[in-house]
Amino acid sequence: MPRKPAAISEEQANEMEETDPVVNNKKDEIENLNRLLAAVLDYLSDDEVEVIDIEYLLENTEGLREWWNQYRERNRKKIEEEITQALGDLSIEELENLREKIRGNEKE
Repeated sequence: MPRKPAAISEEQANEMEETDPVVNNKKDEIENLNRLLAAVLDYLSDDEVEVIDIEYLLENTEGLREWWNQYRERNRKKIEEEITQALGDLSIEELENLREKIRGNEKE
């Protein structure tokens, strides 16, 4: 009969968690996102700010521009995949009609 695993104390569990680099990376990422969110919310809730300046936020919040660029890149790839899948279901005739519509809109 298999033995029941020994219970570990909360202290041991915390030590194991602290030595796990994946857990530490996730904690660091969460802390960084919390810091970015707090900075943005502080800016938005400032009564002296009359016009929201996104460029100011990106320039003056350490790491926000990098996060935003990564987010946009991930989103771009997702949208490209969705378009590719959607276009794959269209016939050649439907694709040609779509191309003509797009060209017509570019000329306007």
